[in-house]
Amino acid sequence: MIVLGVILLIVGFILHISILWTIGIILLAIGLVLLLLGSVGHAVGGRRHYW
Repeated sequence: MIVLGVILLIVGFILHISILWTIGIILLAIGLVLLLLGSVGHAVGGRRHYW
């Protein structure tokens, strides 16, 4: 999810498409939150770790 967010940020920036930029920021933020929760030991979606 983090990689997809970064890809959408780059594509949105290069092509000047604001909706891709916005979706990229949202996906990047969600991915980082899930990574953070998984790394501190909280169960995310029934799993002990995000990966």
